[in-house]
Amino acid sequence: MCVRDVMSRFVIAVEEGASFTDVVDAVCRFRVDAVPVVDRNRCVVGIVSDDDLLLKGLGGRRAGDAIFEGCARRTQSRKAAGRTAAEIMTSPAITVTEDTPLRRAAQLMRDNRVRQLPVVDPVTGCILGLVRQADLLKVFARPAEDIRDEVIAVVAPFVRRCVVEVDRGRVAVSGGVDRRSRIAAIVDEIWRIDGVVDVVADLTFAHDDLAVAAPRRPRKVADR
Repeated sequence: MCVRDVMSRFVIAVEEGASFTDVVDAVCRFRVDAVPVVDRNRCVVGIVSDDDLLLKGLGGRRAGDAIFEGCARRTQSRKAAGRTAAEIMTSPAITVTEDTPLRRAAQLMRDNRVRQLPVVDPVTGCILGLVRQADLLKVFARPAEDIRDEVIAVVAPFVRRCVVEVDRGRVAVSGGVDRRSRIAAIVDEIWRIDGVVDVVADLTFAHDDLAVAAPRRPRKVADR
C-alpha cells in the first residue's frame, strides 16, 4: 500500500505571509496539530506545528542571551519572536509523494518525530494532500482475502501443499519446504505484507541445512 491509498486530499494550509494569529486560528478552527506553509505556487516550503506556536509563550529574550545559546535554542528563540508563518515554520518540510510506501512514511514520522506529512507532486512540489499517523493505521483494516492472496503469491513458489489462513491480520501458513533455512526467509517476507499483525508458520523441511555437525574428537592412540 502507498500513501495515495490512505491520504486526505483536504488540506488546511497557510501562505508564508500569514500572521501568527492567522495560523493559530487555522489550527484551532480545523482542530489540526500542524499546517503546511505554501508559496504562491502552492509548493510546500515548511510546516508550522502546535509545538512551534507554543514557543510564543516563552516570551522575549534579554540582550546578550544569544551569545550563550546553542543552535537549537537560537532556533526556538527565533520562532518565539516570529510574527509570520515564514518566521515560525520548520523548514524544509519533510514530505512524501503519493507513491511513497506506507512503511516508509511511518519510518519518516517516527525518525523525525512528526505526526503528519504533506503529500506533494514529485515534479512541481505542489501540495496534493496530507497523510497523518492515524491514516497509516488503515493498513491494518485490509480485507483478509487481499492479505491471503498476497501471502499465497509470496510463499506458494517455495512451499509444497501450501495452506494459508488469515484471521484479523493473523496469518497461519502450513506446508513443506526443501530446506530449513528457507522458513525464516518466508516468515520475513510475510511480515513485510501490509496488514499482517502476526505470523504462525507450521512448515516442515526435507533437509536441515542449519544443523551443525559435532566436531570430531581426535582418536587416542594407545601407548605401546
